[in-house]
Amino acid sequence: MKTFQLEGTLREGTGKKATKAIRNEAKVPCVLYGGEEVKHFTVTKEGIRKLIYTPEVQLVDLTIDGKPAKAILQDSQYHPVSDELLHVDFMEIFDNKPIIIAIPVVLEGLAEGVRAGGKLSLEMRKLKVKGLYKDMPEKLTINVEPLELGKTIQVGELSFPKLELLNAKDNVVCAVKLTRAARGAAAKA
Repeated sequence: MKTFQLEGTLREGTGKKATKAIRNEAKVPCVLYGGEEVKHFTVTKEGIRKLIYTPEVQLVDLTIDGKPAKAILQDSQYHPVSDELLHVDFMEIFDNKPIIIAIPVVLEGLAEGVRAGGKLSLEMRKLKVKGLYKDMPEKLTINVEPLELGKTIQVGELSFPKLELLNAKDNVVCAVKLTRAARGAAAKA
């Protein structure tokens, strides 16, 4: 898993007025929870931009007023009209405590159904998994070569070493759908 370096400073005020003043300084209010105590801090918008606007899952090496902590991005909130970043939640992680995180899915191979005229469709871009952070991969790779026309791969059919999948077992991850051209050729035959 990739790591991202981020520096922050502790903040005293946590109310509406203090938060508005922080945002006016081009900073983002943040919260780190999951450890012994909840820490309220701020980071610069430019410092956090590359962490927020990426589909990748990254481990964050936080430094808050000189004190290091390892965390993952848990949640981010945006303004409903301007889409400006308003608030970020981080969850502190430890070597022996499992975490729950959504990891991107990547499909690998050329499906049998695609060769027969179907179209491969990725239904779930991310899967929610539980495990230790050291066992978390950057992406979940699924081989779709044996997938035939009109068939699907469901969450219950998948397994990854040292990870527990938390999505419903009957959720469809990917499918090979019949195209109009394939239906027409099947009707003629």
